[in-house]
Amino acid sequence: MERPPIRHLIAAVVQEQDVDLAARALNVLGAPIIHLASTGGFLGRRNATLLIGLPEGMTEKAVEALQRSCRQRVEYLAIPLEGSPLPLPTPVPVTVGGATIFAIPVERFEEF
Repeated sequence: MERPPIRHLIAAVVQEQDVDLAARALNVLGAPIIHLASTGGFLGRRNATLLIGLPEGMTEKAVEALQRSCRQRVEYLAIPLEGSPLPLPTPVPVTVGGATIFAIPVERFEEF
């Protein structure tokens, strides 16, 4: 059976903890996925970049699948107190996770 042509590409950066759930949710849609290991810039944590090829009209369903499977978390980052005689780190809450999504139209797609 022939797949419909890919007309949109989603690049989604998700936390490593969410990648399996996100991939399963996207597989239900029948979307081809390429998984690339990546690293976040701010905290230097391991992430996954998913490249998702979609036919016309499937972009919103893919975004909804990612919203259901990728969640934000609060993590604590230890930062030393300024002016303290002892460099005791103070835990500061930082919100991480969710997904960062880029939707890109595809002018040409070939598979061989």
